[in-house]
Amino acid sequence: MIKAKRALALLAGTCLLTLSHHAAAQFANGADVSWVDKQEAAGYKFYDAAGVQTDPFVLLKNLQVNAIRLRVWVNPADGWNNGADVLYKAKRAAAQGQRIMIDFHYSDSWADPGKQTKPAAWAGHTLAQLKNDVYQHTSGILTYLKNNGIAVEWVQVGNEINGGMLWPEGGTSNFSNLAGLINNGYNAAKAVYPGAKVIVHLANGYKNADFRWFFDSLKNAGGKWDVTGMSHYPPAAQWTSYNSQVATNMNDMVSRYGKPVMICETGMDWQQAATAKSMLADLLAKTRALGSNGLGVFYWEPQAYPGWEGYTMGALDAAGKFTPALDPF
Repeated sequence: MIKAKRALALLAGTCLLTLSHHAAAQFANGADVSWVDKQEAAGYKFYDAAGVQTDPFVLLKNLQVNAIRLRVWVNPADGWNNGADVLYKAKRAAAQGQRIMIDFHYSDSWADPGKQTKPAAWAGHTLAQLKNDVYQHTSGILTYLKNNGIAVEWVQVGNEINGGMLWPEGGTSNFSNLAGLINNGYNAAKAVYPGAKVIVHLANGYKNADFRWFFDSLKNAGGKWDVTGMSHYPPAAQWTSYNSQVATNMNDMVSRYGKPVMICETGMDWQQAATAKSMLADLLAKTRALGSNGLGVFYWEPQAYPGWEGYTMGALDAAGKFTPALDPF
């Protein structure tokens, strides 16, 4: 009887430990590394603290980065970020046990608050055709990934769509149109990965009024989403106030819409590594404080060499080693 009780106690302890590890793994310590193989093709290499050349996905895993975000362009001129390129990076992430987010831009190049240019192949399409385009492109990419053994946990429908997407038809001057486009992306994602969470993502996560206006309008137009996504790039000198504002906004989004939130992008100048470290530690704490409603934080292109394609907000030094900015993960 005593042995049986001990066995049960041991089993219970093991189950609790497993549950604890599972719960801990639920929070996404994330990185968007969509540039990584383009950098490698250009001859850039990545190194550990001892100066040993190492696979960047392994380096990130060793820094406790357990989730990878990858952008998709429809028909990019140089091939980077097309379906095959995304699959290559997704396989590398999956090999390290990292969970995967797919970020659909619905453009042939960058989409953000200042530009939401339709893919050239969709340029003359009607709204009805654009809705079908969104469904078929989303479904096609995700089916391709699934057929190649990739599990996708999150699907982002549009990138920083503060002003809508697929302009002009999908602009925020007509939320009915925009909701229809988003819903086609949502439905396509669920058709391929029923358990995936669909994210609608805006820039400037500290601007609560902008988020309320956008998501109130989207909800009223019948738009569907599972997660409210935010970008957050606080200035180094004011990060504490910006972090407070993004925390206020995250709490408000959860209570207002009953949906979890995620920081899909964050970063700071690589030369401000100590400040970036403090900012990220605080941002992680504020997001985790939401419990199951705070899903994770993704650093944007931390593996970018200083000045790569004009970008200076990575977390890599000129010698190809990660700075302390990512230590909070």
